[in-house]
Amino acid sequence: MTGPSLIDQKLHQILKDRFGYTSFRMDQLSIVRAVLEGKDTLAIMPTGGGKSICYQAPALYLDGITLVISPLISLMQDQVMNLKELGIEACFLNSSLNHTERNAAQKQIRSGKTKIVYVSPEGILSMGLSSFFSNLKISLIAIDEAHCVSQWGHEFRKDYTRLSELRMSFPGVPVLALTATADAKTRIDIADQLRMQNPEVFIASFDRPNIKYSILDREDEIKQLTRFIETQHPHDTGIIYCLSRSKVERIAETLAKKGYPAIPYHAGLTQEERTNNQARFSSDERVIVVATIAFGMGIDRPDVRFVAHLDLPKSIESYYQETGRAGRDGKPSSAWMIYGLQDVVKLSQMLETTDADEKYKKVARHKLDAMLGLGEVGSCRRKYLLSYFGQELAENCDNCDTCQDPPVLWDATIDSQKILSTFYRTQQIYGAGHIIDVLRGTKNTKVIERKHDTLSVFGIGKEKSKDHWNNVLRQLLHSGFVMIKDWEYRSLALTEKAHPLLKGQQAIHFRKQEISENKPTKKSNRNAKSTEAHHGRDELLSALKELRTQLARENKVPPYIIFSDKTLNEMCLFLPQNASDFLMISGVGQSKQEKYGTQFLKVIAKYPQ
Repeated sequence: MTGPSLIDQKLHQILKDRFGYTSFRMDQLSIVRAVLEGKDTLAIMPTGGGKSICYQAPALYLDGITLVISPLISLMQDQVMNLKELGIEACFLNSSLNHTERNAAQKQIRSGKTKIVYVSPEGILSMGLSSFFSNLKISLIAIDEAHCVSQWGHEFRKDYTRLSELRMSFPGVPVLALTATADAKTRIDIADQLRMQNPEVFIASFDRPNIKYSILDREDEIKQLTRFIETQHPHDTGIIYCLSRSKVERIAETLAKKGYPAIPYHAGLTQEERTNNQARFSSDERVIVVATIAFGMGIDRPDVRFVAHLDLPKSIESYYQETGRAGRDGKPSSAWMIYGLQDVVKLSQMLETTDADEKYKKVARHKLDAMLGLGEVGSCRRKYLLSYFGQELAENCDNCDTCQDPPVLWDATIDSQKILSTFYRTQQIYGAGHIIDVLRGTKNTKVIERKHDTLSVFGIGKEKSKDHWNNVLRQLLHSGFVMIKDWEYRSLALTEKAHPLLKGQQAIHFRKQEISENKPTKKSNRNAKSTEAHHGRDELLSALKELRTQLARENKVPPYIIFSDKTLNEMCLFLPQNASDFLMISGVGQSKQEKYGTQFLKVIAKYPQ
């Protein structure tokens, strides 16, 4: 039996000395080997799965420079800050630099000291940067967030489609494309768009077992949201996603008035406001960011304990990417969402009124239907989620709401017939709100003007709430009994599938919707293994966090850049007494040992063994 190759030995030495880890995770080592063999490589890894190691490790192994194409300035800044803390020379070239800073960065790159350079897609394709790098030794091109290349991806960016031009600018240089979310169609498109040559494709598990998935009907979003935070994450950092800027502002303001450290983030804020709020998210021990999807790509903060959605995302890819920003450190975290019928109608309307071609709309409709299916499914949500990406889960996860509290099915035949009859009697030209008003016998101006209060269906559903009828109608829409007829006016109509149900020729059962968040849930066995015990070291952990915060302020970096919570927990567990012990802690490399070892060991020494 042969031992590890010399290449593997050197890679493991780089991993420990520079990054403080003793072993590669998932497919990291196989991906790095493929890159070192000069092969084009496509890597699909979950958020928090360690994608950056896949290009940072070979960058330190290879001669020359590794170019990293990154979509966001804030992401480049965070990555460079982190690498410098690890003692790795890196820089970025983007529009945030003034003339002097840009010249200094280019001088350092030419000197050969810099190993990793981050650039934007539009930047690397500009004449100036392309010419600059053509005179240097480029050993690898890594394209982060590679799903942006594909029109089938959930965050398509036109600048990414031109990245195939890099083939002509840097012939023979291998390309590594990385993303957390890409279904089979998107993976093929990424490889085609980038003109990858017989790429090695690695698809790691999409499962994030430490995340609990919960999806509920929207009833009173503020009441439901605050109850969720109070009962499950009263002292934690989290992200709350909303579809509109106005809703972001309203939710953030409401939470702040209730005493939560909530701040807004959306594209309508000034650059200064966005920068300040991004900085608070990175540096504050506890903060809640209420945001549109403008916030989040490339988030590195490992201790986000919850991600909440107050509106339905447009695809499972978006949902997975956004919820994946929780629990990057592997500790128990929550992905919580509420949604309603209006979300489905609004997202459908946004899609149908775009200028996109029919081929794109067809795919987008499928993605929206799949997302709605995740909300409506009565079985294990994780199984459904993973199956979308082509991965099968052998057993139920025991860590989602449907596993811990299985839904009850009820006979919805009569109520469905009541709604369908009301559509039929009102000529199938009105929206959900009007139909439910007629059903519940609401004598408002529109109902009276249209004389719908004289119909036989008027008031036949008055004994049940508006929320109940919204739930039934949403499930009828998802099940294909009702369709959106007019996108501008959001009017609904029956489908051919509805007629047998309307005539009593079939029965239908829907899942009973649960609103309450207060029911106790059993603890997942899958989750339990991620929980880290402090073994009575809570005081030490607090002292280490205090030191970390102090050092972060002095060095003007986020606390997690100094050390993650996971690393601090290991210090509490193993109580290192000297530099050699300290280097054995996961996340402690040579550079951080030299910078911070003495101070942390001094704090640890105050606590008994």
